[in-house]
Amino acid sequence: MEYQQRDMQAMQELFTALSAAWNRGDGAAFGECFTDDADYVTFMGQHLKGKKQIAEVHQWLFHGPLKGSTLESSATAELRPRFVTPEVAIVHGIGEVKLADPAQDPSDRGSINTNVVVKQNGEWKITAFHNCRIQEIPGGRG
Repeated sequence: MEYQQRDMQAMQELFTALSAAWNRGDGAAFGECFTDDADYVTFMGQHLKGKKQIAEVHQWLFHGPLKGSTLESSATAELRPRFVTPEVAIVHGIGEVKLADPAQDPSDRGSINTNVVVKQNGEWKITAFHNCRIQEIPGGRG
């Protein structure tokens, strides 16, 4: 469908903007990728509420433990949304944060995230994000 092609392009731009904001260390721009009331669950299980808190916490991270880090994300390369409605989609992404100092960067930082994206006023935003470390499925499937 034509609308899905346009929407997929807009979602691609959203996730590209998200990664670019991370790579610039720009918490405000990172937060702008989310809805005002977004839910963001970190891989450590912290629950951030709203784009303001998401922006503030990420800016603190960008100035502190994640200073100079970069985000490598498959969502920017291979977007495969599952449309629930024409205005709601689920997007899974795989990414990894690379720390500025390679000597301090463990090799097990690969994460998978689930994003619920919504179209509001013609613009796609993330309204729910949940991130966790990638693990093997018992029995070797995964």
